[in-house]
Amino acid sequence: MTSPDPKSDLRYYLQSARDALLWKLEGLSAYDMRRPLTPTGTNLLGLVKHAATVELGYLGDTFGRPAGVALPWIAEDAEPNADMWATADESREDVVGLYRRAWAHADATIDALALDTAGRVPWWPEARAVITLHHAVVRVTADTQRHAGHADILRELLDGSAGMEKGNTSMAPGDTAWWASHRDRVEQAARAAGQQQA
Repeated sequence: MTSPDPKSDLRYYLQSARDALLWKLEGLSAYDMRRPLTPTGTNLLGLVKHAATVELGYLGDTFGRPAGVALPWIAEDAEPNADMWATADESREDVVGLYRRAWAHADATIDALALDTAGRVPWWPEARAVITLHHAVVRVTADTQRHAGHADILRELLDGSAGMEKGNTSMAPGDTAWWASHRDRVEQAARAAGQQQA
């Protein structure tokens, strides 16, 4: 029996994270997709902009394959966290289009190079800047999955929509009343635990 192609596995999980992240934007207004819902300003469109930036860096520049895309938000004089939010002038189409271009460029890098190909992360300290393509793909996938999880929570806070991916929510079955009852049970358990520690 032959073993599956490791690149296929890596690409599958990276793409599922990409798709989940973009799914969370569907049906939202320009305001809601930019709306900061945490004290640190986390927002849906900013997560997509950040994910595009990460892919272009780790799966492009790191392997001597720059995409030729201007990213002013990561320039040396850019303000901190500029890659984590979209300005009013950066449309959903602009950010999503950039992300799709980043996918294509990253996928071309994965296709062109062996997984043990060494690259150099330009923004890391020199002592640990050399990584393999395999390491870079795993790192980007983990980062994208993490942000897809953030997006799950943000979207639920915005309009109650929840689920892992289109066509597979991975949620327990239940209507609004069931979920309200479930949340109440979780709250009661938290209060009881808090009282026991007091």
